[in-house]
Amino acid sequence: MESGDDAYAQPTPRRLYIHDDLSDDVAHDSGRASAAAVAARELIAALAQDPRVRVLTLAEQVEAVAAQGPHAPFEAAVAIGAAGQRVAGTLHERTGWFPAIRRVGLTREEDGLGGYRLVGTDSGGIADRLADLDDRGSIAVVDDTVFSGLTMRGLIGALPASLRARTHAFCLRGVAESIASVAALCPITAGVAAPGRMLHDVSFINASGLVRRIAIRRVGQPALAFFDRPEWIRAWFPDTHQHVLALCRRLNALLEPGETRAR
Repeated sequence: MESGDDAYAQPTPRRLYIHDDLSDDVAHDSGRASAAAVAARELIAALAQDPRVRVLTLAEQVEAVAAQGPHAPFEAAVAIGAAGQRVAGTLHERTGWFPAIRRVGLTREEDGLGGYRLVGTDSGGIADRLADLDDRGSIAVVDDTVFSGLTMRGLIGALPASLRARTHAFCLRGVAESIASVAALCPITAGVAAPGRMLHDVSFINASGLVRRIAIRRVGQPALAFFDRPEWIRAWFPDTHQHVLALCRRLNALLEPGETRAR
């Protein structure tokens, strides 16, 4: 069995979806005319030039989910991590479906052997965060992406069977096969459901993960950005990887000055 970064080698997907969670956030935080905002727009424009790449906006994904309603307001919405909390809040502003949102800290991290493990980030664990939901008539589980489905299935699987029967899952985007694996547990609504084999035919990444050290979580080690693994950039963008890598490094230096790479 391989260990380390080689165990997580990435193929070149036929279609790569990139959620642009970078342009507006950097412009909001740093100013639209700032060097960081200009660099973020330059990066997104460079990525979009690849015919295999589709850049997704938050607005289009929210509208795609909303179009599959309506739903009566859920008595509780369980948001997976900070990303799920942002999605639930944005969807609620558009639809009114999630008046009571609680965040549950759950993420996946590399085990160093080519696999992943689920990690709870709340004190007391997942069970404590879900313990008082038994009397709720309807439950929503919300996340941004269903990629492998590991995180979403892990949370829904932690619910008692009686509660799962009253649960509906939501995500903005995901791999169709993984979304179907969640649907075996409870109904799920996805804004974008991409067909094909995960990683090989279709892959999803967040633009923020390209430049911020939040994307790759590892056991007992600091998190990495995607650009910290240039072999991944090369696989995802084979014709433009040098340009993309240079743009990522420049933007990271503006957003996270003084931080050094830790492998």
